[in-house]
Amino acid sequence: MGAWRVTRAPRIMGYTAAAHHRVQEHVEDSAHSPHPNEHRHVPSWVRAVAVLACGWVVIWVARMMFTPIYPELSAFFGGATSAELGAISSWYFLGYALMQIPSGLLVDRIGMRSVVIPGFVLFAIGTAIMAGAHNLPMLYLGNVLAGVGSGTFYGIAYTITNTRVPARRKSLATAIVNSGTAVGSGLGIASASSLVSTGLISWQMLAGITGALALVMVAVFARSLPKEHGTGAKTPDAPAGKTFTVHLAAACVLYFATLYLYYLISTWLPDFLHVERAFDASFAGAASIAVFLAGIPGALAAGRFADRHPRRQIALIVVLETAAALALLPLVFGQSAPIAAFGAVAYGFFGKLAVEPLIISWLGARTDPARMTTTFGIFNFFGMSASVFAPLVTGILADATGSDIPGFLTALAVLALGTIAFLVILTAREKRAGSDRTRARDSR
Repeated sequence: MGAWRVTRAPRIMGYTAAAHHRVQEHVEDSAHSPHPNEHRHVPSWVRAVAVLACGWVVIWVARMMFTPIYPELSAFFGGATSAELGAISSWYFLGYALMQIPSGLLVDRIGMRSVVIPGFVLFAIGTAIMAGAHNLPMLYLGNVLAGVGSGTFYGIAYTITNTRVPARRKSLATAIVNSGTAVGSGLGIASASSLVSTGLISWQMLAGITGALALVMVAVFARSLPKEHGTGAKTPDAPAGKTFTVHLAAACVLYFATLYLYYLISTWLPDFLHVERAFDASFAGAASIAVFLAGIPGALAAGRFADRHPRRQIALIVVLETAAALALLPLVFGQSAPIAAFGAVAYGFFGKLAVEPLIISWLGARTDPARMTTTFGIFNFFGMSASVFAPLVTGILADATGSDIPGFLTALAVLALGTIAFLVILTAREKRAGSDRTRARDSR
């Protein structure tokens, strides 16, 4: 019996040491599943991530479906100018941006389903108006309504990834959700380039299909999203006056700069490569799609690194922003297709799609859960305000100078200044906190 005990004890101890980490992960994953037996199947947070990624796919198909067909739209609407075509996206993003803070407040009070389901119904109505538009004001109206409706989604998506996903997987889960934007962008550009530009379907039919997809997501949300109110309803005793923090201010500045460049590329890159650089339309469309597709592995790699090295998150954010700025140079100034393609892939890998999940998870870790959706609404409002200005300003500069390059250089300057301001704000905060700690120690 003694020999049995001697030989068995190390095996039990070895099992315990080897399995401890796996048991901890299992418990953490199960804690994020509302049903006690759900861990036997797919955890609820995994299904939520998949649903949220699909929501972004539909939204971004709608956002990007017009960008490759500006010449067709210009002809349809009687020779619309570059500024008028740029305003198509600007009107959408105006509605989207204006909805961010109200939707965040509403979700924290009446719940996710009660906000996003009516929002996506309005999104579908807006695309239906676009499909029937016979003049630019009507197209603008449809875009505004679609923007307001889809504007209910952002805060919900990233509140879920920050409150219902295990901490060790938050950045990666946010990156997966965010990858839906890349897939939707690619589908929107590809469908317009391959179906509308070739005359297989009209742009009105494409808008109608997008509206139908929005209604499909209404049914999915009704089945999948949590029924309870936002996180703010659960903790009414949270400290007041803590929504707008220094961390939020720094994140808003950086997000504005990041999205200014991104939405400039999203709306004007196909036109720039085809018209100004004289590349054929198929290459211009493929290069634009490459930006979004390259963002998927970039986002997953950056998210995984950030989850493993959370203390290096700020350094990684700055590195990615710098690399994205450098990637813009071959994309804009490259005179050959291979150089421009390299710039497109490099920007996609290091740019907005890679850095955005890190900013979101970094901010979420420093946000009161009771105000999570409202905080992300404010954050996205400042970021999305760039999407209103970037296409319009670039169109105005193009009309004034005859080139899109001044618009790209403006975006590069905005990104550089935003990254510097982000670091300055955080450095000033750390210095102030250090001074406060020194005074508190000296007063003892």
